[in-house]
Amino acid sequence: MARKKNYQKKKRGFLIVNGTLRYPDIILVLLVIALISVQLTKWVLDVGNVQNTEPQTEQEAKNNFDKSSFIKVLVPVAQEQQRRHHVFSSITLAQAALESDWGRSELSSKYNNLFGIKSNQASSVLMTTQEYVNGQWITVKARFATYDSWDDSVRAHTQLFLNGTQWDKEHYRSVLEASDYKQAAQALQNKGYATDPGYAQKLISLIEEYDLNQYDSL
Repeated sequence: MARKKNYQKKKRGFLIVNGTLRYPDIILVLLVIALISVQLTKWVLDVGNVQNTEPQTEQEAKNNFDKSSFIKVLVPVAQEQQRRHHVFSSITLAQAALESDWGRSELSSKYNNLFGIKSNQASSVLMTTQEYVNGQWITVKARFATYDSWDDSVRAHTQLFLNGTQWDKEHYRSVLEASDYKQAAQALQNKGYATDPGYAQKLISLIEEYDLNQYDSL
């Protein structure tokens, strides 16, 4: 009688067969992991891009001290004032950046005064500032206006151009009548908005470096 051969059944798993690694299965697993990693990375980047495009609040811009955030926060109100009163958005943005150090000065971050506008009202605050007098910079004390928000500061800045000074109601008329940001910047310097002899060129340089004149096209 013939003896029945005893065949041992192979033990098979996903990655191991009879104690031996199955390299095709390993390669398949690695490919799956790689694909999942790529998709996760893409998802994280997409989420980050969506979050970055969301408009930041004024407080977030103050906390971040980020120039792009500073610009984005002020663009809507700057363009609103341009539509109503012909104050170039680029001029508003450049002056705000220059006068407030991109929203980082104490006057702008604590008292919301972006443009260094002085005031003798009861709500004003006494602070030190730099003035260019007789060919040199000196430190003086002056009283500055305070506002509830940066938007209020921008609107007050426009009103200064519209209403002029106590001694000349038409003082800043040339700023409103300028045909472009360069003329407006020069008009501000000519009318003594700031004592800095390089004020106009500083504004123009900021506008061109950060492409602020793109916001003049409403």
